[in-house]
Amino acid sequence: MATLVTGICELVTNDPAIGDGSPLGVLRDAAVVVEGGRVAWVGPATDAPAADDRCDLGGRAVVPGFVDSHSHLVFDGDRGAEFAARMTGRPYDGGGIATTVAATRAADDDRLRALLGERVAEMRRQGTTTVEVKSGYGLTVDDEVRALRLAGEVTAETTFLGAHVVPAGADRADYLDLVTGPMLAACAPHARWVDVFCEPASRHAFDGDEARAVLAAGRAAGLGLRVHGNQLGPGPGVRLAVELGAASVDHCTHLDGADVDALAGGDTVATLLPGVEFSTRSPYPDARRLLDAGAVVALATDCNPGTCFSSSMPLMIALAVREMGLTPGEALWAATAGGAAALRRSDVGVVGVGGAADLAVLDAPSHLHLAYRPGVPIARALEL
Repeated sequence: MATLVTGICELVTNDPAIGDGSPLGVLRDAAVVVEGGRVAWVGPATDAPAADDRCDLGGRAVVPGFVDSHSHLVFDGDRGAEFAARMTGRPYDGGGIATTVAATRAADDDRLRALLGERVAEMRRQGTTTVEVKSGYGLTVDDEVRALRLAGEVTAETTFLGAHVVPAGADRADYLDLVTGPMLAACAPHARWVDVFCEPASRHAFDGDEARAVLAAGRAAGLGLRVHGNQLGPGPGVRLAVELGAASVDHCTHLDGADVDALAGGDTVATLLPGVEFSTRSPYPDARRLLDAGAVVALATDCNPGTCFSSSMPLMIALAVREMGLTPGEALWAATAGGAAALRRSDVGVVGVGGAADLAVLDAPSHLHLAYRPGVPIARALEL
């Protein structure tokens, strides 16, 4: 069955060869034909071919479905009190992760599966069609495998994050040996990526040498590389990620000139997570500086129970425009094609023939409303 999606006032394709303007490639009065879950045709509505079915969007805007390339959705427990404490000035150092670990270990599979499903559905209601999901709230072999197995039920973008923090009471060296040895061996079959929280400023996370060991072991096990870096302060995370050819280094809050130059000179995507700065009262990353230097920038939610319990990519777009120096178009690209680049995907984050038919509909005439109307639920994944 082929479906003609028409009544599109403005279509953002992220392909300047299809539409006007770089990088968004905007078509006005457009249509898309979807067949078998792929885009079969895209162009002006007046040129649209016949199809078996028809979906008229009544003059709404359509953008590529958001690609959320950083999330932590497999968890139980609540850390609202921790958030309230931060709003009164308590700094974040990663220690609260232990609270979530305890609650997640105590939950059974059915509860975690239900919570995960609710969160993914919540994302789709806000226009997200591709999501990466990390482990990291189990920190035992069995619990990390369980998290990845459940994540694999909802996405192909699963990330092993046994190196989230050193569990309370564990010996650092012993835990690093576990993460790079038996835990990795058990988790690798369920993961596409390996990640590490590289933050020397936190006694809970991992320094540069420890992070290098985790990434090297993950690569040897056939996993792609991702890094949490430079969130809490300056550190080696960004340059380590670029040196090792990681697909993405995420947070990038505290960068010096050498970090920016490294990102501009490599192919590692700088994934920015402005919801974290909003939720921790930390300084926002300088996205403008990164783009002007030539780095590739993505936006993601980092949806998690401690530092950003938001699943809203439209909110991240609004924050990036208001607080980080991006234009509305640049922020939208970062939340779609940028996220796809961070996942090394060419089939999502764009609207083009042969790509996934992952479309987000806006109850608005233009993509500008994503930043213009913050907090208003105007975006949703198109269900055909």
